[in-house]
Amino acid sequence: MRAGWERRKPYRRRIDHRLTTRDEAIRRRLAGEPVARIFGFKEFWGLPLQLSAATLVPRPDTETVVERALELIRADGSSDRRLRIADLGTGSGAILLALLSELRNAHGFGTDISVQALQTATQNAKQLGLAERATFTIANYAGGLAGPFDLIVSNPPYIRSADIAGLAVEVRDHDPRAALDGGTDGLDAYRTLISQSACLLVPHGVLVVEIGQGQESDVEALMTAAGLSPTGPPKADLGGIPRAVSGRRLPR
Repeated sequence: MRAGWERRKPYRRRIDHRLTTRDEAIRRRLAGEPVARIFGFKEFWGLPLQLSAATLVPRPDTETVVERALELIRADGSSDRRLRIADLGTGSGAILLALLSELRNAHGFGTDISVQALQTATQNAKQLGLAERATFTIANYAGGLAGPFDLIVSNPPYIRSADIAGLAVEVRDHDPRAALDGGTDGLDAYRTLISQSACLLVPHGVLVVEIGQGQESDVEALMTAAGLSPTGPPKADLGGIPRAVSGRRLPR
């Protein structure tokens, strides 16, 4: 009798462990934690990306930035060139790695103020086989980067500080506040990165940024003031909301 029980104990422990894991996942989800954080990864542009506490959960809206960037690069016939790309505030590396997966001769540079985020992005690049073409460095957007770049992209924090308390619990309590808070009017990050980027782009180089709802006019005005020419109307996301604004540096 005892021998039979001993043989079954390891199996019982494995079942109990799975039940505990499942119950813990249910508890975390009921508390408002996103499924992606519970599992520790999220798919973006068809790429599985690891997450950490220092990174946003990549969202389908942000794929609009990738789409607009690729449209502009391909319209110029530049997709096969050895492009230099910068992703400012890279987080998990989502935008940069998506672009590198499409532009096989490009090399990318991702910046972030969080060491943990950069470690996450570096690991994602390794797992996707893109590490040889991706370099990650700590910086405040483009501060300290050496140009020139053919393409600069960013999904900066753009939520007004006063609006953060009203966000969905999945965002408010689980995304890093530094990746959400855009200051009093939501435009602080754009003021910094647009002026930095305008100085780092090659002639005809392009800046593409994600924006929040209703910010297109303000962001376009900042680009124009920095010497960038709009490349057309903002590109809308799947919900029809203008989501990606782009500007081109024209030769002087």
